[in-house]
Amino acid sequence: MNTQTSHNPGEAIGKASTERLTMFVDAAIAIALTLLALDLPIPHGDTTGAMLNSVAAHGKEYLAFALSFAVIAAHWRAHHEIFPYVRSLSGRLISLTLAWLFMQVLMPFATRVITAEGAFPLRFSLYALVQVLASASFALIIREIRREHLYLTDGPPRVFAQSLTRSVCLAAVFGVSIPVAFLTEDTGAYLCWLAAPVALAIARRVQDRRPSDTRR
Repeated sequence: MNTQTSHNPGEAIGKASTERLTMFVDAAIAIALTLLALDLPIPHGDTTGAMLNSVAAHGKEYLAFALSFAVIAAHWRAHHEIFPYVRSLSGRLISLTLAWLFMQVLMPFATRVITAEGAFPLRFSLYALVQVLASASFALIIREIRREHLYLTDGPPRVFAQSLTRSVCLAAVFGVSIPVAFLTEDTGAYLCWLAAPVALAIARRVQDRRPSDTRR
């Protein structure tokens, strides 16, 4: 907690603006998650077996919902790890946050597209592209906070470097999956996504060996 905030009117105003932006983000994320649930198909059937068959028939929709919920929740968590350290906003930071938020509210549409019928590479690529842009915009958010020294502490907290690494890795993984989708269809493309935790673990290990990077 910054104990000097109450004695510095300009800093107090900047922190209040940051809190308002955070509340706006929370509301938009809540709406995006609600829209995900509203798109879930309702299983039908006169018997237990028929109901279970209906659930199985809509398995890809339920799986896509779980995936998108986890992805949006991860983006929201990353945002909440960063913004408690932000003392004020810049115009560019607000614009980048709105661009990142646009990708979050676009997620329910991308989820419907990936579960629809039609050319798989194009449907898959739209979803992956949304993830690339979301991760890339969040990386730019962190870069802006660090570049303009908009954080509360004397130096950028370690969580900034960790979140930046995560964002870059996820953007790379989802970006690679797009050409793979056109070359191998669904199997290879989804395998790229499964490689994301491995890529993040390797990146964290490399980062732990270079603690000085957190100040750059």
